[in-house]
Amino acid sequence: MTGGSEALAKAAHAGARRAQGVHVQMLNAAEAGPEHMLAADGYLFAFPENLAAISGGMKSFFDRCYYPCLDALNSRPYAMIVCAGSDGRNAVAQAERIATGWRLRQIAPSVIVCTQAQTQEAILAPKTIDLAHLSTAAELGEQIATGLQMGIY
Repeated sequence: MTGGSEALAKAAHAGARRAQGVHVQMLNAAEAGPEHMLAADGYLFAFPENLAAISGGMKSFFDRCYYPCLDALNSRPYAMIVCAGSDGRNAVAQAERIATGWRLRQIAPSVIVCTQAQTQEAILAPKTIDLAHLSTAAELGEQIATGLQMGIY
């Protein structure tokens, strides 16, 4: 809604596209479904934290996909990036539990980008993500795509 997670996802997507021979796709959680999860070899989840939890859109995605994908994604690699106001740890813990239920393999520590938005105005304002965090997202995207291309994951 405010652009922080989208900027991080776009940076990760650009990084992943640097890997040769890997088909990279970026989908909004509202557009993605079990068929996308089943067709992919790996995942980089990027989403906002809302009220110390997974955002509603991402939670809906996980709810739609969880049972149709259960026992079909075992050992596929994943990583995640969470854009948070000040913490993000609970959202990460929730999403990591879902990934554990799917038996996904975490290939890097989850990245939390804190915008320090604490007031209603700051929370609702458009977010600008600094270059260091965008670079981290791009590197994570490239890491997972390159690992898939090389057969490491």
